[in-house]
Amino acid sequence: MSDSPHETRQGPTSAGPVFDALAALVRLLAGLGLITLTTLIVAEIGSRLFFSSSLQVVEELSGYLVIATTLFGSSLAIRNDALFQVSFLYGVLQPRVRQVLGLLYIALAIGICGVLIWYSSQLVMSSFSRGNVAPTALMTPLWMPQLLLPVGLSVMTLFLFERALLQLGIGGKR
Repeated sequence: MSDSPHETRQGPTSAGPVFDALAALVRLLAGLGLITLTTLIVAEIGSRLFFSSSLQVVEELSGYLVIATTLFGSSLAIRNDALFQVSFLYGVLQPRVRQVLGLLYIALAIGICGVLIWYSSQLVMSSFSRGNVAPTALMTPLWMPQLLLPVGLSVMTLFLFERALLQLGIGGKR
C-alpha cells in the first residue's frame, strides 16, 4: 500500500464517476494489452523452439503493445498519484507549498502533454493522408499505431486534470 495521501484501501481519490469509468476502461485495455503481449511472446518462443521458425509479426505487434501498455500504465500511475515523486523532499514541505508545487507540476505536465498531443496528432494525420505503411510483413498503416500516442497522452492529460481538481479541493471522494 502506498503512503500517498490520496489513496485508501478502496483505491485512489476520485474527482467523479467519469474519471472512475475512464480508469476502469484504461485498466481493462492495459490488462488486455499485457495479456496479448505475453501470449504473443510465448507463441514466438514456442514457434522458434518447436518449429524452428518465426511468426514474423510478433516483433512489430509487441512494439505497439509495449507503447500502449506504457502510456495506459503511466496514466493510471498519474491517477494513483504514484508517478514522478521525490517523497523524501516533498514530505518535509508545508502543505501549502506542496499544493503549489503540485499544481505547478500538473500545469507543466499538462502543457507538455498538450504539445506532444498536437505534434503526434499531426504525425497521425500526415501518415493517414499519405497512406504510409510499416515496412514489415503486416504492412500496418502507420496511422494506426501512431494513434496510440495522442490517445494515450490525452488520457494522461485527463488524469492530470483530475489531479488538479483534487489538489484544488474540487470534487473528490474516498
